[in-house]
Amino acid sequence: MVKGDAVKLLQSEEVVENLEGKVDLIITSPPFPLNNKKKYGNKIGEDYRNWFIGLAPVFSKLLSEKGSLVIEIGNSWEPERPVQSLLHLECLLGLVNHPTSELRLIQEFICYNPSKLPSPAQWVTVNRLRTVDSYTHVWWIAKSDFPKADNSKVLRPYSKSMKKLLEKQEYNSGKRPSEHVISGDGFLKDHGGSISHNFFELESLDEKRDVRLPHNVLSYSNTNSNDYFLKKCREKNITPHPARMNKGLIEFFIEFLTDKGDLVLDPFGGSNTTGYCAELSSRKWISFEIDDSYIKQSKIRFQDPKISPPKKVHRNDSK
Repeated sequence: MVKGDAVKLLQSEEVVENLEGKVDLIITSPPFPLNNKKKYGNKIGEDYRNWFIGLAPVFSKLLSEKGSLVIEIGNSWEPERPVQSLLHLECLLGLVNHPTSELRLIQEFICYNPSKLPSPAQWVTVNRLRTVDSYTHVWWIAKSDFPKADNSKVLRPYSKSMKKLLEKQEYNSGKRPSEHVISGDGFLKDHGGSISHNFFELESLDEKRDVRLPHNVLSYSNTNSNDYFLKKCREKNITPHPARMNKGLIEFFIEFLTDKGDLVLDPFGGSNTTGYCAELSSRKWISFEIDDSYIKQSKIRFQDPKISPPKKVHRNDSK
């Protein structure tokens, strides 16, 4: 983990020489384009747009030809108006249309969080003019139309109905009202699970429905009480980084878009969830963070027994 301004450091001659074309996945949640300044640092308005679009040539130069860039970003609102801003869309368009880069949007994912606090508060809880802004965008971007990817590595467990169908080896095939034609054997082969969707539920939308997470993802919840990092932060009376990227998202994209030994980079590391997930999955990683306090608390993650199992003490009974 490197302390400093990632954008400046990643353009330095030494870093470019060592990393150019070698990064297999850049995954990050940059400071969101909020109207109010946060402790972790964020630009606003036109400054944010210019800063964000300026990341395109930096990231493009670092990525390998088959590498991917995954960015999570939230919505923003016009200052003092109940009107949603187009800033995040302008940022996306500016990023993929940058004249000196080769980036293109491969697919958009939506990350829905039903426990998110009512936002924007002025127009949701005070004046009650708008509904709760409860999701973030996750953009999968790459230099090639065919970046490294394998959706068979992030399969979800089959639903109960699909398991029954596989047991029976029959179903109602034929033409549907939508005019789609379902073949007679298209759903009879067991592939080990169903293909993941581009919609992530941080908590289940339906309590009666089983949560079917990809096999490599333990949880999408950022408030998991069993989380080692959060438990240790409470014990040490440390306030954790307020905008941690979701572990489940990172685990999903690391498994989906990289292989063991590949290099993963997070330019806005915060408390270094990316480094932790990369370490767990046997990927090489580099994270950057400008705030020393977040770097210090990130060390807690690497005391997790999942990464550093306690050493066994061997007794020598002959002494």
